[in-house]
Order: sequence, then structure tokens, then C-alpha cells
Amino acid sequence: MIQLTNVSKRFETKDGTITAVDHVDLTIERGEIFGIIGYSGAGKSTMIRLLNGLEQPTEGEVTVNGKRFSHMSGADMRAARQKVSMIFQHFNLLWSRTVAENIAFPLEIAGVAKADRTRRVQELVELVGLKGRENAYPSQLSGGQKQRVGIARALANEPDVLLGDEATSALDPETTDSILDLLVDINERLGITIVLITHEMHVIQKICHRVAVMEAGRVVEQGDVLDVFRQPKAPVTKRFVSQLTGADATEETLRSIRASYPDGTLVQLTFTGSKTEEPVVSELVRRFDIDASIVHGSIQQTKSGPYGTLIIQLTRNLEQLDRALDFFRSLDIEVEVLV
Repeated sequence: MIQLTNVSKRFETKDGTITAVDHVDLTIERGEIFGIIGYSGAGKSTMIRLLNGLEQPTEGEVTVNGKRFSHMSGADMRAARQKVSMIFQHFNLLWSRTVAENIAFPLEIAGVAKADRTRRVQELVELVGLKGRENAYPSQLSGGQKQRVGIARALANEPDVLLGDEATSALDPETTDSILDLLVDINERLGITIVLITHEMHVIQKICHRVAVMEAGRVVEQGDVLDVFRQPKAPVTKRFVSQLTGADATEETLRSIRASYPDGTLVQLTFTGSKTEEPVVSELVRRFDIDASIVHGSIQQTKSGPYGTLIIQLTRNLEQLDRALDFFRSLDIEVEVLV
């Protein structure tokens, strides 16, 4: 569906050359929800402009839905971009138009007949949950309702790809979740490919199938969201994952536990899927007569299933430790001895 091959984008400024995107290779499959995450300055905004054809790469190729965006211009590019729609952080609505008129705007530009516009607008109003608000103006809507209008407008021309540029970062957490649920519903109903640019790991965790992590213009890590959660490799990825798993707080807890129990052993367990619901610690105590205290634990739900971490303090009968660790590994639980 979307293929970036050795893509770079450089800008010439009075202070020299800025490399915004640096030799990126990326594949996004048809029908998936794909997240691109990075902190400010990582190159995310330039990336999304490459995906919708607003920027041409300095080198490399961008292919979207079988069309080589990096080799198109003029009328061909305008036609291709009609199948790639955008939703924005600050909604970008026309304030003098009603909800229905905002949604109809791209259809007017495309020359769709009025009767067909009216029918399509009503379909979209119902799809995004705004029935009864068709004649309201943006100033009369909440932030979440405005974004629902933006989503409906983006869907008006029946695009194949929906790009979200920090689409939830201006919303409160509850509204963010409702918009993310709506995007999942749209993805499942319409089979549309969704690419989300964000700096919020919660967005990635909640609805994305796969993720690419950007830093300084490069994709430093990519893969299934659950795999990235389980084994983040790049330091920037570890920082993002720590936003949800509480890794920073865990380090502080570990220092305290080390001071309190200098003779014990701290073990971190990482598990996924149904393993998050199994009483593995109680089974450990029963089977090996080891005292185990839970120091820290968390379970996060991702699109691919639950992911959990548990840190336990082992303080008695440690000659059984190796057998105990092998027991965890036999259950496909990742084990790391911390001290």
C-alpha cells in the first residue's frame, strides 16, 4: 500500500542544509493502522508531507497505492492525492460553514452533484456520531465533535489512506480515547489504511498494529507494537515505552529495594497474552519454596494483546533460583535478573 525506499528530504537554509528525513525505508500494509512516533524535531511532519505528496523527496521513492508520488506532478498528483486524506491537530474547519457544509466541501471541489453530496454527508454524519448536529457551526462544537467533523470531511471522497497529523494531541484523555475508538471502527468497517503521526505512546498502544520510531530524521526502530513494547532497543523507544509502563518509577523503586534487601534477588518478568492472567508467582512459591514479594507490576493493553511486566523480590531458598528461572522460561515468560 505505502512504500518508502531510501527516502531522504533535505532543505537548504541560510544556515546550511537541514536533513529532515534521512534514508528511510518503510512499508505500510493495506488496511492496517500504522503509527509513526517521535519527539519534536524527529522529522514526523516532513514524513507526512511526503506521504500525501505535498513534498517531494530529495532522493528515494515514495509509492502510495501503486502510484509513485515521487515521480508525479500537476493533474496526476492532484488526482492521486484525492485518495489520500488528512485529519489535523487543530481541525482546520471552515468556521463560517455548518457541520454538513464542512463535510460537503471536498465533494463540491470534486464536482459531485448536490443530491449525491447530500446523501454522502448524511452517511458520514451518522458514521462519526454527529447525527442531529448537521446545522451546528464549529464554534458550537466541543473539541471532540470538531475532530469528528474533520474525520468525516477526510472520508468524503472515499480515500484509500487516512493520515492523522497529531490528530488527538489537542484533546483531553477521555475525548482522545473516543476518537481513537472511532478510527478503529472506521478501519474495520471500511478497510481503510490509517497512518498516525504522534508523540503520544498511548495512541500507539491503543490502536496501532505496527509502529516506526523516528529520531533525527531516521527510523531507529519499527515492528509490531507488542514486540516493540516487549523489547524496545533504541534509547528513544525505551523512553516512549516508559511513559506507559512506569519504568522511571521502577528504577527509583529498585534503588529503594536494593537498599532494604541487600541479600535478596530482584527478577523482572515480561509476559504477553494469556500469560498476564496466570498466577505464576504463587506457583513459583508453591513449587520451589521461595519467598517472593511483588515490588512493581503493570499490564498494558495493545492492539495485539496485553503486555505485562512484574518485578519480584526473591529472599529465601535462593539455591533454587536457577530452577525457578527455568520454570518461568518454560512458560514463555522473559526473565531478567536485575540484582
